[in-house]
Amino acid sequence: MAVDKQLLEETLDIIRQSLQADGGDVELIDVDDEGVVTLEMQGACAGCPLSSLDMSEGIERILKEHVPGVTRVQPAVL
Repeated sequence: MAVDKQLLEETLDIIRQSLQADGGDVELIDVDDEGVVTLEMQGACAGCPLSSLDMSEGIERILKEHVPGVTRVQPAVL
């Protein structure tokens, strides 16, 4: 099942509000045919040691719940 990119962006916009309150942000880099979403943490989130935990436990859980087809969230490799 293809991921609805508009729904994905709208859901990320809601997540962004919390991240921006802490001086961070997240950018959607890609979503592949298997539902793997690639995100880049930005601002305060980029250097935060908890960002990988936030991504897997927080962002991934929310996206899987609200966006059909999302199977996994991974950080962008810079």
